Amino acid sequence: MPSTIAASHELDILLPGDAKIHYQLSPEELIDHVLKQGRGELNDSGALCIRTGAFTGRSPQDKFIVEEEDTAGRVDWNGFNKRMSAAQFLRLRDKMMTYLGSREEVWIRDCFACARIEHRLHIRVINEDASANLFCYNMFLRPELPDGEADWLMLQAPGFTANPATDGTRSPHFVAISIEHRCILIGGTGYTGEMKKSVFTVLNYLLPAEKKVLSMHCSANVGPDGDTAIFFGLSGTGKTTLSADPGRQLVGDDEHGWDDMGI
Repeated sequence: MPSTIAASHELDILLPGDAKIHYQLSPEELIDHVLKQGRGELNDSGALCIRTGAFTGRSPQDKFIVEEEDTAGRVDWNGFNKRMSAAQFLRLRDKMMTYLGSREEVWIRDCFACARIEHRLHIRVINEDASANLFCYNMFLRPELPDGEADWLMLQAPGFTANPATDGTRSPHFVAISIEHRCILIGGTGYTGEMKKSVFTVLNYLLPAEKKVLSMHCSANVGPDGDTAIFFGLSGTGKTTLSADPGRQLVGDDEHGWDDMGI
């Protein structure tokens, strides 16, 4: 696979096999697919509810960074930044592509990370399930029209599992990120938050060194005089609640960048 990903009108060459491709569907269309397949239901407020299977949170011990020329000396290899070889990653990627291509249908979405155009990443996501594609619609920035080639490819397939003995993973479920190949692989888990955190991991790697932007897990708001407050904390510790001040304008409630222009 080339380092640049096929333009949106060439999506059929991305996947081997006969999977029907649903591209850039609306929320209403995605919800309709989920309901017809019996993979979710609407609650009394009309929100879609799904079960994510065995995983209701992330599995940080099963996340891998590919050790490549650029990452070898820049990543702090430890219990959470685990190595995967390039050969193992490429083999896993090809197996995932074959798996997704063998499905009856897949859901593909072009979306963006980073609000500022000069920092923006165009990400193409290929999902096994419509509900995961709906998560990407809600989580990432939406292009009015796709702008050609994507910067990054993300494959997400809860039904695909790895073989730890040959694929270099700790268990059948995994997240693997290659900076060189600009690709994220997520398999064996239906917890959609893995997609968000994987993109944030990529930004944590790229933004500080290449863009001089400090990436932060925080919420932020702005007062009437232009003063900015940021709220740090682990998930569930109150960032969203504290930043939702009726007297201040919300910047965002989860992840931000700080550079010479501000938050």
